[in-house]
Amino acid sequence: MKGAQGSDFCTGLRSRPLFGGGRYNNPIPAMQIFSQTMKSLLVLYWIAWLTALALATPQATMAPSQKPSAAAPSSKDTAESHLGKGYDALKQDRYDVAAEEFRTALRLDPKLVLRARFPLAVALFEMKKPDEARREFEAVRRETGDHPNISYYVGRLDLEALNFEGAIENLNHAVEAPPFPDTAYYLGYAYFKQGDLAIAEKWLKKATELTPHDARVSYQLGLVYRKQGKEEEAKKAIEMSNEQRRRDSNESQLRLECAQKLDQGPREEAHALCEQLYDPDNAEKLTALGTIYGQHGDAEAALKPLRRAADLAPQSPQMQYNLALAYFQLNRFEEARTPLANALAHWPDLFQLNALYGAVLSKLGEDLRAYQALRHAHELNAQEAATGDLLFLTGLNLARKAQSARQYPDSLRYLDEIARLRPQEPVPHRVMAEIYNATGRTAQAAKETQEADRLQQILGKTQ
Repeated sequence: MKGAQGSDFCTGLRSRPLFGGGRYNNPIPAMQIFSQTMKSLLVLYWIAWLTALALATPQATMAPSQKPSAAAPSSKDTAESHLGKGYDALKQDRYDVAAEEFRTALRLDPKLVLRARFPLAVALFEMKKPDEARREFEAVRRETGDHPNISYYVGRLDLEALNFEGAIENLNHAVEAPPFPDTAYYLGYAYFKQGDLAIAEKWLKKATELTPHDARVSYQLGLVYRKQGKEEEAKKAIEMSNEQRRRDSNESQLRLECAQKLDQGPREEAHALCEQLYDPDNAEKLTALGTIYGQHGDAEAALKPLRRAADLAPQSPQMQYNLALAYFQLNRFEEARTPLANALAHWPDLFQLNALYGAVLSKLGEDLRAYQALRHAHELNAQEAATGDLLFLTGLNLARKAQSARQYPDSLRYLDEIARLRPQEPVPHRVMAEIYNATGRTAQAAKETQEADRLQQILGKTQ
């Protein structure tokens, strides 16, 4: 971090490609894009559990007018910081790291049943550790009741254990309020394995409506028809599955050609080719298209698919973040605010959402709210230096404003916080000296001036 005056740590966002590229001078690292071709729907929607519970459980939030507490942002070993690391690792498929982070968070705060134990169970599920995963899911169930999200995962574990009766019981409960689009598919599959072909057909037909682009569903339905002696229907269903697989392959090739055209050809020609990927009813395909545009510096073109994806998947923090980041890169900060505010109402502990929201509020001149969001982001990920830099600058702005209004205790509080956040910076001590001189505390003013001079000398030697 160079000097505090005149720096703009959001500048890199405008030139940086969406959803990829380097992280220089950028407090908002891109969230990983999830799609069916990259990972299962299970992991895509795992965080929907937090949505459902957040709607039922009031979150503790700071009122906009509330002053900061005396505790400064720090990199201490807190449950919040491990939660943030765990969420990031889970989104990146680093399930072993995620599990360890959530376990650490639970050791520091055993009450984090919803925010840590459930995602721990998900991580163990993805790590193919069924006994440990079941133990954690059942622990959450004892605390929260028989929620459909838990029943879904336990039903999946029952399927893997060949306990089809248990799978049917759990998945029937989950399908009453299906937490994931593939719930009907797994229920139909469980009935098929149990030998109840009529009910299997019912749920697999339902699954074709819910996930029409999932080749597994029509293939499994074909097997049901074959068992029932309906050979014509079986052939049609299996051919539909094969056709879907061919379409998936063709779309992969088209995405590659789209990216190449954006790199090499006129944008008008590239858009004409890339728009063949636009599917107004498929959030994942829309996200993939928006990602391609963003990675090639075309944030304006990315808006259309990303806006539609966010409309289709309002319960996905990923989709809301992607849309907000596109708006941010286009300097449309007020439009970026809305999807972030809505997402944070349900997912208050995602680092990327808090960091980008803080940057947006900073651009809008709402320093106090920006400080609160950036502070929480720093708690979740203290290693992200650029977010800490923006937090420092925002705190300094608030301190200066309070100083100008002669609200000296508030100003000193901010200065103390940011001095501990960036102990190498002389500016907070210089401002403290000004305040102490203005209030007649000359000894303290001299002490802060001496410290500012010392740090300035060290800073000059390192530049």
